[in-house]
Amino acid sequence: MFADYAALIVLLPVIAFVLTLFLGKKLYSGGALIPIAAIAGSFIISAGIFLEIYPDRMVQQSMPWFAGMNIGILIDPLAVVMLMMVSFVSLLIHIYAVGYMSHDPAKPRYFAETSLFTAAMLGVVLSDNILQFFISWELVGLCSFLLIGFWYHKPSAAAAAKKAFLVTRIGDVLFLAGIVVLYFNMTEIITKGSFSIEHGNFILQFKTMFEAIPHIAPAQLTLITLLFFGGAVGKSGQFPLHGWLPDAMEGPTTVSALIHAATMVTAGVYLVARTFPMFVAAPDALLVVAYVGGFTALFAATMGLVMNDIKRVLAYSTVSQLGYMMLALGTAGAVVGAKAVGISMFHLLSHAFFKALLFLSAGSVIHAMGTNDIREMGGLSNKMKITSTVMMIAALALAGIGIPYLDIGTAGFFSKDAIIEGAFEYGEIKGDMIPYVFSIIAALLTSIYIFRLWFMTFTGKPRSQRHPHESPGVMTIPLMILAVFALLFGFLKEGFYVYLEKNFELMEVVIPVHEGEPFHPSVIVVLLPVIVGVLGFVIAYLIYNKRILNMSKIISSGNPLYKLLYNRYYEPKIGADIIGVKLTHDVAAQSGEFVDRKIIDGMIIDNIISNTIFKFGEMIRKLQTGVVQNYASVTLLGIGLLIILLRIGVI
Repeated sequence: MFADYAALIVLLPVIAFVLTLFLGKKLYSGGALIPIAAIAGSFIISAGIFLEIYPDRMVQQSMPWFAGMNIGILIDPLAVVMLMMVSFVSLLIHIYAVGYMSHDPAKPRYFAETSLFTAAMLGVVLSDNILQFFISWELVGLCSFLLIGFWYHKPSAAAAAKKAFLVTRIGDVLFLAGIVVLYFNMTEIITKGSFSIEHGNFILQFKTMFEAIPHIAPAQLTLITLLFFGGAVGKSGQFPLHGWLPDAMEGPTTVSALIHAATMVTAGVYLVARTFPMFVAAPDALLVVAYVGGFTALFAATMGLVMNDIKRVLAYSTVSQLGYMMLALGTAGAVVGAKAVGISMFHLLSHAFFKALLFLSAGSVIHAMGTNDIREMGGLSNKMKITSTVMMIAALALAGIGIPYLDIGTAGFFSKDAIIEGAFEYGEIKGDMIPYVFSIIAALLTSIYIFRLWFMTFTGKPRSQRHPHESPGVMTIPLMILAVFALLFGFLKEGFYVYLEKNFELMEVVIPVHEGEPFHPSVIVVLLPVIVGVLGFVIAYLIYNKRILNMSKIISSGNPLYKLLYNRYYEPKIGADIIGVKLTHDVAAQSGEFVDRKIIDGMIIDNIISNTIFKFGEMIRKLQTGVVQNYASVTLLGIGLLIILLRIGVI
């Protein structure tokens, strides 16, 4: 029954966007209730479809479009868990935003744009073909531009929005190029007769793409998957296209929560997971995914150690955790096959809960303190008991704290530790421990920076004269709901893996698994992720709560390592000054100006085209006498000429 209304999952938030945009000013809280009701409807339909198709069915609806393309809906295990997560987390963020945005005069525009943002992400998840996927993907990018620059009167917000739009466009161009290369390869094998599309299927449907894998040349398949991954690198903030994501903090905190937890940045991981059979068939591309993901996890974690803006710490945390998800697809994918999708997606969903909780908790603190700087906070736990408690739960989940062998722990304990163990298994089988080393060091740094943030914010003496207070219930209730999921979601791990492992079987796609003895990690391999997590907590506790070290000697411009990290490896300066100014302006722009003004205008237009046109214009102008009788005479002459030509049969 619910499957018949699958299209409403996207259409309801789209309708809410239109209604809120035009009617929001006349309604309570800027029309917030309309998108809240619409997204609640999307969640109910998604949950209903899950109950209908669990455990081994899927929903596919399709209609022809043009040139062998189609518009369609695909809801399989991979899609349905994403649909429920996106709609549920977005719903809680929208409810929270009623309180957070209560004093903003542009509430109608905010809720309209966030509703469209949610609809675009749901459109990405529902798509049954790569072209429709890309169209929704682009709409996600447009909405992110609008929301990051929501306070467009601030120059920093406008600049951050432009940066996000331009940087992600690099990835989008690569993604589109991958679709083009895929299309030409598929038309070629169809023309040669080595592959045919079954009746009722279409050329760029995922099922058709997977069936064509054996017929596409390995080199071409590697190129296609690397181009797809280029798109994922841009959207999911992987190195080297990660720079836009921390700057996206210029938007409202609720926008940051949407981007970093439920929408946009997860789209890149979802793209690799959705096209996973193609990546498995291109092992070189899978290796690139593993290394880029592992390096990004470590690279971003180092910068999270020194940021003082509470939202920027969480932003670099998001980049790092997205790296873990890519690492899981790359390493586990090479040894355990389709289970890698379950491992990566489980961390994606787990991360959505605790990262949304972290950002909304940060928003609660900012709402109370009026500042983002953790150096001006301190001692808030007595004034904000709910916020401090739920943020500690989220921090424990991010650090992956739990008790191995007893299967007791936070969501992050179950999801992140599985990724680290998968990286170790990959290293054992492939003889390459580098991704595993990346993951372990990143886990230690993750624990240090998140507990540094918590201790500096909630413990010690107040470091400012502000008077904080707990946020209203409309903000704290979503925090408590998310805290429950951050604590308990991990217990669904085994059932989740089994369910997601069936995903490609439903499409009759076989994904190879490494043959050999079953992997049984040693005690130290199981314990090490938790050990480094606890070690990070202890280090942060001793330094930022007990103050056993004088950090002023370390945190100074004279420390080259601190200076390097604080300046983000000089990536913004390199991007803005060297690439933005030197290459874009001095090389591209000035070269274009020379060609336009000196060559085109000077040689061609002035000497040939413009002279001819001007002379012809002078001749025509003489006919424009301005005398009505002359115009009437010409009109009558033209009509008479037409009658004569008709009579003699010329026309």
